[in-house]
Amino acid sequence: MIRRIALLCVVLAVPAFGQTTLNGAGATFPYPMYSKWFSEYNKAYPNIQINYQSIGSGGGIRQVLAQTVDFGASDGPMTDEQLSEAKTKILHIPTVLGADVPAYNIPGVTAELKFTPEALAGIFLGKITTWNDPAIAKTNPGVNLPSQTIIVVHRSDGSGTTYIWTDYLSKVSKEWANGPGKGTSVKWPVGLGAKGNEGVAGMIRQMQGAIGYIELIYAVQNNISYGSVKNAAGVFVRASLDSVTEAAGSVKTMPADFRVSITNAPGKDAYPISSFTWLLIPAQSKDPAKGKILVDFLNWMLDHGEGMTSQLAYAPLPDNVAAKVRDAIKQVR
Repeated sequence: MIRRIALLCVVLAVPAFGQTTLNGAGATFPYPMYSKWFSEYNKAYPNIQINYQSIGSGGGIRQVLAQTVDFGASDGPMTDEQLSEAKTKILHIPTVLGADVPAYNIPGVTAELKFTPEALAGIFLGKITTWNDPAIAKTNPGVNLPSQTIIVVHRSDGSGTTYIWTDYLSKVSKEWANGPGKGTSVKWPVGLGAKGNEGVAGMIRQMQGAIGYIELIYAVQNNISYGSVKNAAGVFVRASLDSVTEAAGSVKTMPADFRVSITNAPGKDAYPISSFTWLLIPAQSKDPAKGKILVDFLNWMLDHGEGMTSQLAYAPLPDNVAAKVRDAIKQVR
């Protein structure tokens, strides 16, 4: 009898969902993490299938506004104007922390390069055009930099990875702020475009002399060299779980809507091109059953998913942020 009661308790503890498919689309920045999470959630609840299209943050925002998906995803928060267009309230639910890294392919150079904010802005403005330019050489003594032309690679699609990169450049370069500015899409002064983090990573690998910005895991998985960046405290810091977490610690008061920037964060150990990434969740789902599944998944993410982040070079949400997220999830219906 005791065994039967125990078995009944286990069964009742598992959410009772029918066969259901949820569809989402958006950011490529967190795609490796989301792919892992959705797979693991499906193993726990085989009746639930979560499909996710890695199409870029701009596409994710457009689709969630058009209500053609059950949720979106973006690394650049939606603007007030975009939120006003929504047919229902859209919640920004932070999921993990990641980093944009300056990834490069320079023949004969295996050293980890050091980049100043001025050098990165100069390269992407098209003012620094060769790898042995003094702006790069002076911070990399002893490295035999070639006179090879720099090939800039950027995203061609609307991208939260681009938002993070241009948000950073806008903070460290007045010329950039007054020129291309920040956004999921900008008018690039120079360079070649590629779709998705996957496309930019592939182009960097194929083209000698290339530099581009990609999410850290794409550099790690594709074995692409990437450099350290001089932060607001004047220290050259390489992207890592610890340095991204340090950047997140700069947020003393998290806004109620979670739309916050942590690029160029203070702190000697903070990596300066770090960011939260968000799931864009309608507070009122068109299908109440799917709303319940989203609530269950988001709580599963906090309870189980966050423990998987380090496997894929992402940093988990700080405890204080996770607690606020848990409260925000209660708005979803």
